[in-house]
Amino acid sequence: MIWHCGRFDFDTSTPIIMGILNMTPDSFSDGGQFADDAAAIERALAMVREGASIIDVGGESTRPGSDPVDAETEWERIGGVIAALAERELCVSVDTRHAEVAKRALAAGASVVNDVSGFRDAAMVDVVAKSGCGCVVMHMAGEPKTMQVDPSYEDVVAEVRDYLAEQARVLEAVGVDRSRICIDPGPGFGKTPKQTIELMRNLHELVHLGYPVMVAASRKSYVGYAYKIEEPRERDVASAAEALLACELGASVVRTHNVAMTVAALKDLRPAVVLGLGSNVALVAEPGEETEAKIAQINLAVGQLCSLPDTQIIDMAPFYESEPAYFEDQDSFVNTVVLLRSGLPPKELLGYLHGIENSLGRVRTVENGPRTLDIDIVDYQMYVASNDELTLPHPRAAERDFVVKPLLDILPGWDLADGTAVGAIPEEARVGKARRL
Repeated sequence: MIWHCGRFDFDTSTPIIMGILNMTPDSFSDGGQFADDAAAIERALAMVREGASIIDVGGESTRPGSDPVDAETEWERIGGVIAALAERELCVSVDTRHAEVAKRALAAGASVVNDVSGFRDAAMVDVVAKSGCGCVVMHMAGEPKTMQVDPSYEDVVAEVRDYLAEQARVLEAVGVDRSRICIDPGPGFGKTPKQTIELMRNLHELVHLGYPVMVAASRKSYVGYAYKIEEPRERDVASAAEALLACELGASVVRTHNVAMTVAALKDLRPAVVLGLGSNVALVAEPGEETEAKIAQINLAVGQLCSLPDTQIIDMAPFYESEPAYFEDQDSFVNTVVLLRSGLPPKELLGYLHGIENSLGRVRTVENGPRTLDIDIVDYQMYVASNDELTLPHPRAAERDFVVKPLLDILPGWDLADGTAVGAIPEEARVGKARRL
């Protein structure tokens, strides 16, 4: 997936680092450190050298309990630095909730508008609609001054997800292409530490919306709560660990104070692996319960996937029933897709998968014929191969309805490692037509 930000395009298959540059006297962890232009510019250039692709410049603190800053004061703080960084051909993001500030920043060369208020202001929506900038839509309950006064949710994950989906639709409705939109769950903005932790541990639910997801955990209060670190500036190691966890769950943009430490942590990010699972022979089933038995067999396989070394299941699609493909004289299949993060090399992983198939009675006598269990490696991130033992991505993945539909349920807009868009082949041209159970 490509995130379009003005004249910059970012491939979200690997994490994009956004360095934080606060030009405020009262930010919660670094207020006043970079209040003059020269120091701010030097800090930005240092973050770029450390691995930042975007510099996020802010002139208003939105920490809990903070007082609002008028647009003119905010612009006086950040305008010169935004122009100077843009002149150096850097991708600059403006962290603002004021439409006038965003407008002036874009005119000065900024390429991203990062709106902590989630584009609730129609004037802000109008500003970005008239530009080609990237847009970061953040969730914040209420306003910074009062947002931490007893925040309440029935289901924090669902409510944040639905809010972000709606605000993204607002942007799309005025002509902002979805490829320009990134979403941010807003950790700590109108959420208790426990609510934020629940949200961040279920980040894959936001990935289902089909936009790049930003993780902005750096030095946040929930990190202090979870890791028992009181001083914000001492939370960088824990923040980097949170960034790694979020990226394993599907985040693709990381906003951070400590770029070098975050880049180092993300070197441990394991490749994403997409598996396709199917069954059309029930080993044990009462008449009329064959579908349930096939589902049970797939679930047994998923249980065994949980025990693979250096491997974690991140997400699993709903079950589908599909008609046979290629060899049609057989029973219907039950299919799903599982997303892993794995440190196992592809061929070693394949060996484990064959072992799981064999343990559940897989017999390979008829090509594309009946099977108790089939596990295919559909895609292995950034790995393309073709040999007698393994071809990746799976050469027939995009033509199989029973792969495409469940895969797009959990990874909308997914491109295979060779660049093939999963949804490139229209549904009517795919084989193995599938319906969700």
